[in-house]
Amino acid sequence: MILNDHSQFIREIYLKRDQIKSDNSFPFSLPVFRTLRDLKMHPNVTYIIGENGMGKSTLLEGIAIALGFNPEGGTLNFNFSSYDSHSELGQYLRVVKGVNKAKDHFFFRAETFYNVATNIEELDKEPLGGGKVIDGFGGKSLHEQSHGESFFAAFTERFKGHGLYILDEPEAALSPLRQLSLLARINDLVNESSQFIISTHSPILMAYPNSKIIELTEDGLHEVRLEDTQHYSIMKQFFDDRTRLLHHLFE
Repeated sequence: MILNDHSQFIREIYLKRDQIKSDNSFPFSLPVFRTLRDLKMHPNVTYIIGENGMGKSTLLEGIAIALGFNPEGGTLNFNFSSYDSHSELGQYLRVVKGVNKAKDHFFFRAETFYNVATNIEELDKEPLGGGKVIDGFGGKSLHEQSHGESFFAAFTERFKGHGLYILDEPEAALSPLRQLSLLARINDLVNESSQFIISTHSPILMAYPNSKIIELTEDGLHEVRLEDTQHYSIMKQFFDDRTRLLHHLFE
């Protein structure tokens, strides 16, 4: 099942530019926020890509916070803070929602997923009834698994379908084979009426066919094809003629 524009959970993101006091303060000093007015989301999968420092994670974090997520990730019910480092962007974003409401929600941040795992263990020391939180992730402590295994416990066990899933660099601990497995999982969940917003550096993850790729650059943000991304062209150049590329690189 493929969502349409009228049934998607998040349709558009607006930056409330008239409320910004200064373009010279972070994060509004970044090129993307100097040009951002509104950002239309794909009903299935929207990718936010770009070089380091362009504001991908900051934008994704702002969207998540505007939706009510904890800055460090988790479900809408997670409310903890290991280190208060998020920007104020979330309060300047207006989220345009669709007619339907998601039944499941999760904000996955590779950078802080360890903190989510720790918070789950703390919550489960004194469960309030209804079972332990870790049961929703397969029942095995996330700290007793490798990073890649714990990531997949969230993707396969915790993501239930008919959900809104915001993923920040989910490929961080995944092998290429696991990234392909994640693509298959994304497809399963899209077919169960889910919507994804994903920040990534991985050309493998960007390959999902029913999707939109938004690239952040020094000139702002632009919709691009996978084949036109620098991520794709560099990887293709490397594998097509790595001897020549390495020769120039090592000169």
